[in-house]
Amino acid sequence: MSQIRDLLSKVANKDGAAFQQLYDLFADRVYRYAFTILHDKHLAEEIAQETMVAVWKSADRFAGRSKASTWIFGIARNQALTLLRKEKRIETVAESEPVQADPSKHIIAHERVMKALDELSDDHREVVYLTYYEGLSYGEIAGILSIPPGTVKSRMFHAKRRLAEVLA
Repeated sequence: MSQIRDLLSKVANKDGAAFQQLYDLFADRVYRYAFTILHDKHLAEEIAQETMVAVWKSADRFAGRSKASTWIFGIARNQALTLLRKEKRIETVAESEPVQADPSKHIIAHERVMKALDELSDDHREVVYLTYYEGLSYGEIAGILSIPPGTVKSRMFHAKRRLAEVLA
């Protein structure tokens, strides 16, 4: 049993220390993922908190058919999309705050990539984030997004092509 599955099992039995460890492992990652969907820091923080509360309350329902991280990101995605629907924000997602310029080449390159990611559609950006920032497989992403793996591959192909155009 993996470390995360073991923690989830303990959380299902309401082990507070195990939940703290799980929280430490996932809260920031869930926040960053929610931010890619919502483009709003405060809403992303809200979703991260709601997701972790949902994990606490429903850890006993984790069936183990997927990786624990896939299950947690699925909860986060559902929470974020529910929030968007509630606020009728699907078409009017808020712009993120501009990143402060830093003279180092690394930061400048990072800013270029982040701006390029903003040029992607929400569907493409989400696939890129889950692949490169969370290290999930196409199959795991397909499970989170409830789409076929072929659709994930197609979105990634088009996202890479668009990024190459923007960064050229």
